[in-house]
Amino acid sequence: MRAHELFPYIRVKNAAKAIEFYKRAFDVTEKFRLTEPSGRIGHAELDFGCATLMLSDEYPECGIQGPQTIGGTSFAIHLHVENADAWIQRAVAAGATMVREPKDEFYGERSGVVRDPFGHEWNIGHEIEKVTPEEMQRRYDELLKK
Repeated sequence: MRAHELFPYIRVKNAAKAIEFYKRAFDVTEKFRLTEPSGRIGHAELDFGCATLMLSDEYPECGIQGPQTIGGTSFAIHLHVENADAWIQRAVAAGATMVREPKDEFYGERSGVVRDPFGHEWNIGHEIEKVTPEEMQRRYDELLKK
């Protein structure tokens, strides 16, 4: 038995604004949304070309809360692109906050981290070299010695 796909599903305060941000920051296409008469978005899907991101507004009555409500997030979304610097600059121009400037990393990527206006962190990177798991571990060990 195998899974067929894995979809990140995020919860945000003001999903409509989040969708507009993601369109500007990441040039995504909205596939569809399900909206209540009050305007609250129960479900939406954004096409990143390589994957679908699902999102909804918060539903506190069901225990569904986003990072702004809980005061942080426990995960980051890794977005693998062709030019991390350009994508990070575009995200910041759209309203994201720089968490970590892009730099070359030991694991063979150039990457940086931004936080979107809704509290989610995005690790945006591109490959700069192929690194085997063994070499990555060696480099990690060296890094830890510093």
